[in-house]
Amino acid sequence: MNNKLQAMEVFVQVVDAGSFTRAAETLQLPKATVSTLVQSLETSLSAKLLHRTTRMVTVTTDGAAYYERCVRILSDVRDAEESLSRTRLSPSGRLRVDVPTGLASEILIPALPAFFERYPDIMMELGSTDRPVDLIEEGVDCAIRGGELGDDSLIARRVGIINFVTAASPGYLERYGVPQHPRDLERHRCVNYFSAKTGKTYDWDFRRGEERIDIGMRGVIALNDSNAYVQAGLSGLGVIQMTDYLLTQHVAAGRMVQLLADWTSEPLPVHVIYPQNRHLSAKVRVFVEWVSELFANHPFMHLRAVPRVGSNALPLAAMETVTAGAAAATMSS
Repeated sequence: MNNKLQAMEVFVQVVDAGSFTRAAETLQLPKATVSTLVQSLETSLSAKLLHRTTRMVTVTTDGAAYYERCVRILSDVRDAEESLSRTRLSPSGRLRVDVPTGLASEILIPALPAFFERYPDIMMELGSTDRPVDLIEEGVDCAIRGGELGDDSLIARRVGIINFVTAASPGYLERYGVPQHPRDLERHRCVNYFSAKTGKTYDWDFRRGEERIDIGMRGVIALNDSNAYVQAGLSGLGVIQMTDYLLTQHVAAGRMVQLLADWTSEPLPVHVIYPQNRHLSAKVRVFVEWVSELFANHPFMHLRAVPRVGSNALPLAAMETVTAGAAAATMSS
């Protein structure tokens, strides 16, 4: 029975990943073992579960029906095991998480000692990138992302919100002057942020009461990493829009100056996301709860109405919006 359950788990992973090779890497098994276990399932069922070509792995009609049953069975088995063990109290195992770079360096990583003190048996693999990862294809258990979720294959829990302001270094302002209105920025040097997925440069937006202005800036440089983006502003390359959790310390130290303080930018919701066809294991569950608690007590991340930004507060970093299709598995071997 254990061999049958392992074969079912391997089959589910192959379907999720769309590849024997990627499934083997995720499960840390030899590719030959993965192939043998799937073949043994097909033999015992007297049914073909997968179509295999040199470039593609796709599920058959029988395989799709069997996959749905396997997911439910494996979920029930894990629930039964957890209910009879201390897993819920002391979850263990590898947890793969992906987080935007600025949020990882400034908020998540400094708080992780408290997480590991609470859950010492979890081993975390933390990816730090502003690129929207494919959770299923890349074997990621969950991710933190900003923006509205547009993919029905993902479950999202809203855990926070981020806001944006505009800033520049004192040296830059001394040389180029201080803009008094968002339209003045069209005559300034600006630092743009572009999507790591599409290559599209994001417009800048400003709100004041009923007024709303969206501007496509002609920048001298564009970046797709929030930490590098902050450094570009500190280096005097131009005006930036950035997150308060990344810039407040620089404003307080006089390294950056807030601009257009009576204008705000569109805030972004922050979600923890994970695939809906995956069992929400105890380690993922406790991480989601811990992140929710962390953000709820954080001055810049907790869910709230958009705050009035003070003269010495400086905000928010670009975070890739989760869009439809971002987590769709590519069925290639």
